[in-house]
Amino acid sequence: MENVKSIVSLYTESTPNPATMKFVVNRILLKGVTVDYTSINDTEGAPFAASLFGFDYITGVFIKNNFVTIAKTEDKDWQEVIPEIREFIRTYLSREKAIFTEAALESIKQKSLVHTGDHSEIEQQIIELIQTYVQPAVEMDGGSIVFKSFDDGVVTLGMQGACSGCPSSTITLKNGIQGLLERMLPEGTVKDVVAQEM
Repeated sequence: MENVKSIVSLYTESTPNPATMKFVVNRILLKGVTVDYTSINDTEGAPFAASLFGFDYITGVFIKNNFVTIAKTEDKDWQEVIPEIREFIRTYLSREKAIFTEAALESIKQKSLVHTGDHSEIEQQIIELIQTYVQPAVEMDGGSIVFKSFDDGVVTLGMQGACSGCPSSTITLKNGIQGLLERMLPEGTVKDVVAQEM
């Protein structure tokens, strides 16, 4: 009996960042963790992402759960390139090619672990608030925001996927995340929230 490969369904969602588009598929690509590639040079052990960089206008590939957020150069219009990207992803996944090598997948999972013992009590509270209240919203927009550090009242966050370079990320940081942390943590704990390129 011939092996029947599963059908890949796929749709696109625009993001607040005009340079990125979210491609959602009917299967898990990377469960529970994220990976953000900004160059083909970063894609060792990630043949799916490396293949996407084969399109000369693709400048970033962010993968989480059942979606990939793709960044493109300014000179290309999404309406022109979405059909070919969509067809490429559909074909790649329907052939059941590897998304990651086993070694790369293990490395991604290890890097993503938040070692709570390595953080102060306030840092742990900040991480928990971001994971609970911020991550679900930014994931819907095709991105991720991760805790980097907390020093002298300043929370530094890393922006990934659609959040990286997004024109509205400053509003999200100041009005959204900073306001949330100021309300949920003891008064005066958080003085500022800043972004750091990943």
